[in-house]
Amino acid sequence: MFSGKFIKKNGKFVFDSPQDKLAYEIFLDKISEGQKVEMYLDLASGDKSAAQLAKVHACIRELAKEAGNTFEEMKNIIKEESGLKDKSFADCSKHELMLAIEACIDLGKTYFNLNLQ
Repeated sequence: MFSGKFIKKNGKFVFDSPQDKLAYEIFLDKISEGQKVEMYLDLASGDKSAAQLAKVHACIRELAKEAGNTFEEMKNIIKEESGLKDKSFADCSKHELMLAIEACIDLGKTYFNLNLQ
C-alpha cells in the first residue's frame, strides 16, 4: 500500500518529499507486471482528508485479513490502540486519523510483517 503527497508544479505532479518518492518506488517494485492498481486522489486540506479516512479503512481491511478478524473487530482494536475508542473515524480530526494510521502501521509491522506505509 502506498500513501503519499504530491504538489502540482508546471502541470505535473511531483513528490512532496524524498520520503514520499522512496515509498512510491518501494511500492512500485512490489507490483508484478500486468497487476492492476487502485488509486484514490483527493485534495489535501488543513482539517482532515477523505484520503486519510480511506487509508485507515484500507489498513484495517489488510490487518483483519492477516489476523483472521472481521473488519469491525480490527477497527475496534485500532480505535483502542489509538485512543479513539468511543469516536467514529468520520468525526476524527486530521491528527486523530494520523494516530489511527500510525496504530495500523505499528500493528502491521510488529505482528504481521506488513508494510502499510
